Amino acid sequence: MREEAATTLSEVSDAWLVGRARELNAVGQHSDALGQRSTVREADNLLNEAQRRGEPRIVAQLLRHCAAIRLSVPDLLDSADALLDELLTHSRRHGLQVLEADAHALRGRRALLAGSEDSALTEIANGMSMLDNELVPDATLGRRSWERLLAQALIDIGLVLTQLGVYEMSDQVMARAHQRIRESGGPHEIAVHMINRCRMLLGWGLRLERIGQVAEATDRFATASAIAVAVEGPWRESLFPRVADRPASEQMPVLGAAHALAQPHVEHIERLESLRDLDRSMHPREQIIVAIALSRCLSGAGRGEEAVRLLSETRTDLKDDNSEPTLRISLAREYAQLSELDADGTSEALRDYALELETELWTMREVRLSTLATRLDNYRLNHRHDAITRQALQDPLTGLSNRRALDERLDKLQDRHDSQPLSVALVDLDGFKGVNDRCSHAEGDDVLRVVASTLRDTLRTDDFVARYGGDEFVVLLPGVTLTAAEAALQRTVEAVDRLPHQLSRGVTLSIGVVAMRPQESGGQVLARADAAMYQAKRGGGNQVSAFPGSSGAPEGARHAVWTPPDAL
Repeated sequence: MREEAATTLSEVSDAWLVGRARELNAVGQHSDALGQRSTVREADNLLNEAQRRGEPRIVAQLLRHCAAIRLSVPDLLDSADALLDELLTHSRRHGLQVLEADAHALRGRRALLAGSEDSALTEIANGMSMLDNELVPDATLGRRSWERLLAQALIDIGLVLTQLGVYEMSDQVMARAHQRIRESGGPHEIAVHMINRCRMLLGWGLRLERIGQVAEATDRFATASAIAVAVEGPWRESLFPRVADRPASEQMPVLGAAHALAQPHVEHIERLESLRDLDRSMHPREQIIVAIALSRCLSGAGRGEEAVRLLSETRTDLKDDNSEPTLRISLAREYAQLSELDADGTSEALRDYALELETELWTMREVRLSTLATRLDNYRLNHRHDAITRQALQDPLTGLSNRRALDERLDKLQDRHDSQPLSVALVDLDGFKGVNDRCSHAEGDDVLRVVASTLRDTLRTDDFVARYGGDEFVVLLPGVTLTAAEAALQRTVEAVDRLPHQLSRGVTLSIGVVAMRPQESGGQVLARADAAMYQAKRGGGNQVSAFPGSSGAPEGARHAVWTPPDAL
């Protein structure tokens, strides 16, 4: 049975793997314990298949989904750590900046679940700083898919900011996510974003109530209720498990609570009680928000004792949970307000004390916000410094190393014994001139970016890829024999040949690879690699030609001394 399942997975497309993982992520967050474990097992199988295929962007997305599912399953939280570390390392290695930022966001969520607010602040500041500037979309993913990933990273950051109680900043981040989702999101992404924004507004409103800003809190509740109405359309086409003939507000606790907090009334009691019975796997934030909303409706209906009992039970259920510190205080406040107090002035004194305490907590919140802003500025400076350093050694069009960086790396590898044997390859694009002639230089630039990305993704982390100018690239493969290098580069040739025509415009690769000789200069080895590449061209292109290091420059070399092409 297992072999049959593996065979089936091997036949599906990369897009199907990612799409199914998204579905499992949506389902897993609203399933019972048994369903969640089944979801995790299936997602892990998808990840194994993605890793077998080796396409970096697909692997990164599967890592992200597998980690996110575990963050919603208390018993599996510890197993998310290794996946998050792998996602961070993998996305950084392959230059997947948006997914790297999302890895920091998810690590921030994990830190909060472990009760480490300071670590969460650090992770979120790092992730936010990576998404500050206008990013260049990943052409290999396609604009729409890339926009979705960016929106998801922003939403994940916004959720952690919400949990930290930094609502103003969360609101700004979610507004950025809204712009991306409006342009490229499907019904599920739109529904998820609206629900998250509704959740954020409710938490914000409860926090504003605690410092006496009742009018502002009422505005937040009203906006959340309006969103709960508007979400009905995309909800019906989303990936969430649902009953088709019932509104979203009767199936998603946070939406039902939004209507009740906006206008507490007896009419909401039955719905909220049903939601509590329906979704026993509610996240603590939903449990708290629903309990507060229901208690207000019960109290307004003259059922104060039931309201107090409900709040007391919720506090007991969540006594060991530290993931929602701000909402836990709102729950305690609600419970204190409804509990009976002695009528000898104690009630008024406690209210005064509570107000002073809330003022102090608000000051602490401002300190938290200041800490986040400081760390964000520090990470921005670090990224700016790194960017300036990279610019000196990086080709601006493709993001690969430039000619100067190649010269430096080649010199270093020549002096290192552990880099021997060293294979050196020259890569040239077949048919690239025709792309510029038929289409435009802008489309030609897109092709160069796609090919550069494919070169980087199909080779080892230790291999060095540089753009040497025009449509020529150089690859250094340290510690690799000529035979192994030829095989590795052949896989790259095949990967480019398999690219969709709209990405590659039909270009292929001619690659010449040689083994570097002792005492050979960089110019000499590149001249021999150039001659080998020309041999591949003469053979029809779309292939690798290898010359052993012991032989001289072959007949047909274009020049005996390497003359670098002009950089664009």
